[in-house]
Amino acid sequence: MTTAPIATPAARSAAARAADTTTGAAASGIRRHRFGFVLAIVAQIAMMAGASAPSPFYPVLAAEIGFDAIVISAVFAVYAIALLLALLTAGSLSDHVGRRPVAIAGFVLLGASMLLFWHADTVVTLMLARILQGAASGVLISTLSAAALDLAPRGRAKTAALWNALSPGIGLALGALLAGIALDLTRAALLDVFAPLTAIYVILAGLFVVAPETAPLRAGAWASLRFRLSVPSAVRGDFWRGAPAIIAGWATGGLFLSLGATIVRSELGGDAHTWQGLSVAMLAGVGAITAFAFRHRSARTSVIFGTSALTVGTALSLLALSAGSLPFYLIVTAITGMGFGTAFSGVVASLAPRIPATERADAFAVIYVLAYLAFAVPAVVAGMLVGIFGLTAVCVGYGAVVIALALIALALRVRRA
Repeated sequence: MTTAPIATPAARSAAARAADTTTGAAASGIRRHRFGFVLAIVAQIAMMAGASAPSPFYPVLAAEIGFDAIVISAVFAVYAIALLLALLTAGSLSDHVGRRPVAIAGFVLLGASMLLFWHADTVVTLMLARILQGAASGVLISTLSAAALDLAPRGRAKTAALWNALSPGIGLALGALLAGIALDLTRAALLDVFAPLTAIYVILAGLFVVAPETAPLRAGAWASLRFRLSVPSAVRGDFWRGAPAIIAGWATGGLFLSLGATIVRSELGGDAHTWQGLSVAMLAGVGAITAFAFRHRSARTSVIFGTSALTVGTALSLLALSAGSLPFYLIVTAITGMGFGTAFSGVVASLAPRIPATERADAFAVIYVLAYLAFAVPAVVAGMLVGIFGLTAVCVGYGAVVIALALIALALRVRRA
């Protein structure tokens, strides 16, 4: 006959303490993951707010410093070029050295760029600020997107994919709108916009010190710092099918952030800076709201709706420009924004759940390289052509290209079951 061991009070107490310790550690781990997920999303929104905040300032700085539309496009171009170079070289760095050190370094650089914007009294200072901001944003985009996927609640990749798609729109809307309001209401708008952004970025850098690390920490960090584009084979086909939708949406965003304030002011009579910021906010903000409303829809449905809205909204915006109606233009900008938000979020949602964990930073680097090429190149070309053909003619040509791309994306998605 076997005798069951007798559990003494001391033994029971030790076992209970061990169980409590295990439970407490698990709960603490869950809390840290939730904190890390929220931090990654808030950080993305803050980063994109800084990207759009300079847009309402361009006409003001052009008048104060003395430059025209082509210089505005050049300032926009150096930001995009620096961002793309950083994505192409360091886009996957966080897979090797960790999400935290890359995020910390990125936000310190962003804080430095905001200091330069704060004191932007020459074209050179403005250029340096945008270059530094672009480089910082390039390393942060893929890092924060991958971190959000790593830390998604209960491993729900679709939730992370949704927020990765929503965050740019929310941030762009907040940055442009608040900057426009500051220009109308305060006497020191550069201080009132860029000093708080500097502080926010420094605080975010500090918060990432205590955030959980989730990167696979693969070897080969130095080897990763080379130009390459690598789309995981599991999503390669869908990536290329979604490319026209990404290009159409982000090309629209590029026009609004580079020349949008000038369009509202010179073509539609919107002299108040709030109107100029509102045009960007309508595009990006309505896009984020619509993408959230479509969160339970299939990725295919989101892309079909998004490309249709881009087509209709862009066509109507050209009518609003020809009529010279600012209210009509802002209303149809909201329709365009619906497409801007849902087309991109639908493509991201179709890809993100199937990206291997060891290739997440790489994959998001490629997605955003394509997005920012579409964001920058057409806008820069448009800025160069304004002096030759005029702003209205350039907007018409730009709109025609966006409509064509959106229709191609729509056809590709409708044909694919």
